[in-house]
Amino acid sequence: MKISEIMTRNVQTTSPERSLRDVAALMADIDSGAVLVNDGDRLVGMVTDRDIAIRGVAAGLTSDTPVRKVMSGEVRYCFDDEEVEHVARNMADIQMRRLPVLNREKRLVGVVSLGNIASSRNERASATVLQGVAQAH
Repeated sequence: MKISEIMTRNVQTTSPERSLRDVAALMADIDSGAVLVNDGDRLVGMVTDRDIAIRGVAAGLTSDTPVRKVMSGEVRYCFDDEEVEHVARNMADIQMRRLPVLNREKRLVGVVSLGNIASSRNERASATVLQGVAQAH
């Protein structure tokens, strides 16, 4: 089974200049703990609710601070034509709960998460990714 068959499409993104307050409100609106950050048509990062709390609020940044100050800039991703088991092993190895999904032209087409893999009904892939991301950091 390919990632394109289980990924979430129509992914909401934000710009690196958007404020922490706006991105937190966006997360609440779409009921997601992570938002991808793009600059034009280029994926430049990901910001999570944890990034906002730990790198933003705990560090004393104001809610008007641009998200680029707290986002993770190293973007890990997978391709939409990869096999679910392969991506699950990769997610486990790098201990990531979600990955952006790109097509071979490197355009964002979706995101794959633990939930997507669990819903694939591929028990081996589900067990692999869950075991990998559940390890203590």
